[in-house]
Order: sequence, then structure tokens, then C-alpha cells
Amino acid sequence: MTPLNGADAPHQPILYEIMTRSIHIQAPAKINAALSVGPPAEDGMHPICSWMLTIDLHDEMTLTALEPDRLSRYAIMWHEDALQRREIDWSLTSDLAVRAHQSIEKHVGRPLPVQMKLEKRIPLGGGLGGGSSDAAAMLRGINTLFDLSLTDDVLESLGSKLGSDIPFLVRGGSAIVEGTGERVEHLPMTPDVHAVLVLPEMGCETGAVYRKLDEMDPTTVDPAAVRSLAESGFDGDRLFNDLADPALKVAPGLGNIREQLAGIAGLPVHVSGSGSTLFIACADVAAATALAAEIQSTTGLSTIPVSAIDHGAGILGDPS
Repeated sequence: MTPLNGADAPHQPILYEIMTRSIHIQAPAKINAALSVGPPAEDGMHPICSWMLTIDLHDEMTLTALEPDRLSRYAIMWHEDALQRREIDWSLTSDLAVRAHQSIEKHVGRPLPVQMKLEKRIPLGGGLGGGSSDAAAMLRGINTLFDLSLTDDVLESLGSKLGSDIPFLVRGGSAIVEGTGERVEHLPMTPDVHAVLVLPEMGCETGAVYRKLDEMDPTTVDPAAVRSLAESGFDGDRLFNDLADPALKVAPGLGNIREQLAGIAGLPVHVSGSGSTLFIACADVAAATALAAEIQSTTGLSTIPVSAIDHGAGILGDPS
């Protein structure tokens, strides 16, 4: 948006040249290498301490700036190479990316009209943070597209009001996340992590998993255990997740799949977040690729070999 006559004619109405600008953003999935969860506070929220890592499975978002008098429009669909496609049946007003857009508009006090095209690869209800990452991508994209110059701290604060994984996913990489997701300590190095994601057909509704956890009388959060693991390095034998057992009870078939995978891999099988995605840590890319192919051919389950990434902004190129 460039002033045409504001500087030369200060007492005249300012006219603007509207230039169409678009930006493409990657929204990466995350895994929880360690997740400790405490009992709910008075507000019903559960305190956590988690070591989170972003991985190279991502949704893709394209944002195009519209004229100031236009209404925003949004389209959500599955990417052509998405391995698991459940029905996208939620309302746009409840979508986290749309709510993130509305949140940043409210923060700056003016409309920021865009056209959003969101192509999803990250499975729904898989514990991989897909919706949260889409929201974080929206915050980063709008900030860049409209030259708002908001800091990452501001974007994380806006995200914390929408979902507990969003503040971490604003920057991604490797971090210790505490509280209800609002306290994020980014670690200086992202470890060399490779794994196989296994995508069961069933999903795990996050609220149901937490309610099951409450029935199991959770103990206090254990930040020391999480930090110990992060400091000593990614060790597939030491990863843990307090939501794993509740997820297995919410989706009983998940336990059978986990046992089958352990028999094939000869390695521990972990639950990501609140499930239902399972993952197996591997020594390197070649091992992850080979194991993914073996599991898929043996079980028919969808698999994805992944690696941890130091995500950063996730913006591919400058606005054009």
C-alpha cells in the first residue's frame, strides 16, 4: 500500500495504490519428546512441562492481502499428498487459524483483510498440533504480509489466548514449554532427531484424554524429569508422556497397534501429545525410511519418516 500524493499535497486526501501481495507459510507438526501433566487448576486447565520439537511434516498456507474494504475469505482443504483425510467439518468461526487472524486484527485495531488457502497434511486428532501450527502460521504470515513489526513475544502472547501449543509453534525448533503453554524456553540447539510417525485411523479427542487423565488422579508436574531428558539428549528409551495411558484408554484399539509396532520395530513406541499418532525414534534418516516402509507393508497403516527441524519463521520467500 503506497501513498501516491500524501507527501506532495499534505492538505489533500491521501490516495493509496493497492498492490496484491501474497505469502506462503509452512506450518510444521510437533512431537512431545517428554510431557509431564499435573492435575487441573481451579480454572480447569492442566499445568504441563514438555520438551517439544517441530518436525518436517507441515501444512501449507497461502495468504493474499485484499483491498482494505474487502471481507476476508478462507478455504481449508487437504493437500493432494495428505496420507490421512478425515472430514473437515468444523465451522470457519471455530477454526484456530481464522481465530488467530481475528486476534491480530483486534490487537492492531484495524481490519487486515486476506484470502487464506490452507492445505493440510497434518492429521486431525493426532496429537501433532496441526490446528495450533496453522494458527501460529497465520500470526507470522499476517505480521509479515502487512509489515506490522510485531515481536515474536507479542505473537506468542496472542497465541497463548487461543491454544496451549501455539506459543511454541510461533518459532518452533526445540523448547521447554511450561504453565499452560504460555512459558516457552527456546533451546539453543535442535537435536538430530529422526523418527517414524504411524497414523492410526482412529483419532483421540483432546478433552476426552484429559478427562480420562483426571480419573487416573494425576500427580504434580515434574519439570526436573523433562529438563533432564532435554539436557542429556534425545534418547528413544527415555521419552515419556503422561497422556499416553489416558489416550490408550480413550482409544482402546490404539494399545493393540502399539504392541504390534513394538514387535515389528523392536523399539519403544511413543504417543505424541494426546494421541492418536504414534512415533518410533530411529538412528538416522535411512533407518526411519526403512522402518516406515516395513510397518506400512506389514500393517497397512500410514507411516511418515520425519526429522526434527529448527523451524524459524517458516515463511518461504518475501511477500510478492
